[in-house]
Amino acid sequence: MAAARACPMGVSVDQRRAAVAVLRAAAAAGELSLGKAVHARVVRAARFDVVQYNNLIALYVKCGRLGLARQVFDAMPSRNPVSGNLLMSGYASSGRHRDALALLRVADFGLNEYVLSSAVAATAHVRSYDMGRQCHGYAIKAGLAEHPYVCSAVLHMYCQCAHMDEAVKVFDNVSSFNVFAFNSMINGFLDRGQMDGSTSIVRSMVRNVGQWDHVSYVAVLGHCASTKEVVLGSQVHTQALKRRLELNVYVGSALVDMYGKCDFPHEANRVFEVLPEKNIVSWTAIMTAYTQNELFEDALQLFLDMEMEGVRPNEFTYAVALNSCAGLAFLKNGNALGACTMKTGHWGLLPVCNALMNMYSKSGSVEDARRVFLSMPCRDVVSWNSIIIGYAHHGRAREAMEAFHDMLFAEEVPSYVTFIGVLSACAQLGLVDEGFYYLNIMMKEVGVKPGKEHYTCMVGLLCRVGRLDEAERFIESNCIGTDVVAWRSLLSSCQVYRNYGLGHRVAEQIFQLKPKDVGTYVLLSNMYAKANRWDGVVKVRRLMRELGVRKEPGVSWIQVGSEVHVFTSEDKKHPYMEQITKKLQELIDKIKVIGYVPNIAVALHDVEDEQKEEHLMYHSEKLALAFGLIRTPKGEAIRIMKNVRICDDCHVAIKLISLATGRRIVVRDTVRFHCIEDGVCSCDDYW
Repeated sequence: MAAARACPMGVSVDQRRAAVAVLRAAAAAGELSLGKAVHARVVRAARFDVVQYNNLIALYVKCGRLGLARQVFDAMPSRNPVSGNLLMSGYASSGRHRDALALLRVADFGLNEYVLSSAVAATAHVRSYDMGRQCHGYAIKAGLAEHPYVCSAVLHMYCQCAHMDEAVKVFDNVSSFNVFAFNSMINGFLDRGQMDGSTSIVRSMVRNVGQWDHVSYVAVLGHCASTKEVVLGSQVHTQALKRRLELNVYVGSALVDMYGKCDFPHEANRVFEVLPEKNIVSWTAIMTAYTQNELFEDALQLFLDMEMEGVRPNEFTYAVALNSCAGLAFLKNGNALGACTMKTGHWGLLPVCNALMNMYSKSGSVEDARRVFLSMPCRDVVSWNSIIIGYAHHGRAREAMEAFHDMLFAEEVPSYVTFIGVLSACAQLGLVDEGFYYLNIMMKEVGVKPGKEHYTCMVGLLCRVGRLDEAERFIESNCIGTDVVAWRSLLSSCQVYRNYGLGHRVAEQIFQLKPKDVGTYVLLSNMYAKANRWDGVVKVRRLMRELGVRKEPGVSWIQVGSEVHVFTSEDKKHPYMEQITKKLQELIDKIKVIGYVPNIAVALHDVEDEQKEEHLMYHSEKLALAFGLIRTPKGEAIRIMKNVRICDDCHVAIKLISLATGRRIVVRDTVRFHCIEDGVCSCDDYW
């Protein structure tokens, strides 16, 4: 038999190869004890072999013993790029990206393309733009910048660090890129809200990349969701079907999200139903699709179905469920969900607290929203916006302005939504100069471009102080002449200030934009009635009949206990109708003594005055209120939701009922909250 080939110090080549083979097998099988035994033999051999030591690092990394891997690394008298890359990859796979970057300080092992790509990837994870840029500079000097791994990592780093200009330079200067680069660019633009940039990359990807991975489908569908490009989204869906990728839980969830944001919730549900595996991401996506399309009860049912399937909600799922409760003003359900978040340890997390604030505000309990806000361990711009807008919608404009100044003091930068709340508060307080300062100066200073919502708030502000002609000029000069909401706001104010000539002109303007706008017909009819122009009232109602325009029936709902009771105007089918009618008659008699006179002008019926009074008595909000007074304990606030604007007569009646009964009544209609206590409404009788 031939003698074994010898190595210095008496270690044969075969023994060395055997040790390396055993270490690789132990790493593959996760056999830590076997690897340690080989490690002991390597140490006893008293001869340094960089290959064996590198395999020891690989073994300990594979077995999750990064401390031991680092000890081996530190004990090496010399290292090569493989040594550094193995340990750096181990740190990265364990989420210890800062430890991976710290290895660069002892970079005596040489930086090849693999080490550099790992280092740049780590800088992307920790959003360290400065260190990432240094790595990019080193790659350029070392002639490694064009290497596919390094180039893709650098591109991803710039996208993650929000430096899209740098990312575009890298992308434009390289002739060919892999699919990972396209994915990074699309997600980078989407994260920054730069839709033009993502559109350009998506088009380039469709033309130049034949084979997409599942991340590509998720990225492109994310773009379609953000831009509401449902046609492109459907085409991507077709391609995913051909490759059977719609069954991938990530692609499926992205499809659900895309259809939901494009206002096709039932398509989203069809995609969801065929998913063989439904995780928390897909459940949350379908709930979000329903919530965004105002299918709040369906979203809450899905939440229950998910729990029945044994899938545990996370903070985002709770946030969606709470926002569904907000859409329905289901305070009791929202309170129950809030209690669940406490039990599961999710209370205090930013998405949950923000959703809780939204739920409380939209359920008529802004004090509870304030309590959550004050108890939050940390806040973001959404938190501040929620409290500012919550106060504004509840007619507490001074508190909204105080919260805004607190926001500035906390050095939180206001957003587009912030200024909607601030300008709404200015409108309620009649602060014209302050409103124009925020619109024309402060918004520019913080980089927020005014939109139609801000301009509409300014119209409301000018109307509130009676400067109606100026409001008309403001609409015409600020490119919102096609915004029906702004014109309707001015029309409402014409009714309040009895400027019927301007009101008629504004109504004609609205009819040019939206000939069958039922709200305008109702406002115009009421305006004629207030002016005792009964011929005008008759003309408006005849025109409504000829055009087939019908006032949407008022629907109000109230939650009592765990049940929601829905009332439609003049609907007498409710099981408690006998008690409700008796209670209503009792209330009407009581408030007539203190000055209530039915406003029959708002009753759009061609009948006698006595019948008009009866129609007014059976408006849906009055039915809901009477039921609430019967079924809720004394001292408890009564909260009512309505699908259209509360009418003048009901507003006066409910104010007087609150005075007569000593109850706090909150009515949420399509305009704002009416928080009524002791006969006084938070809207100051202007809405």
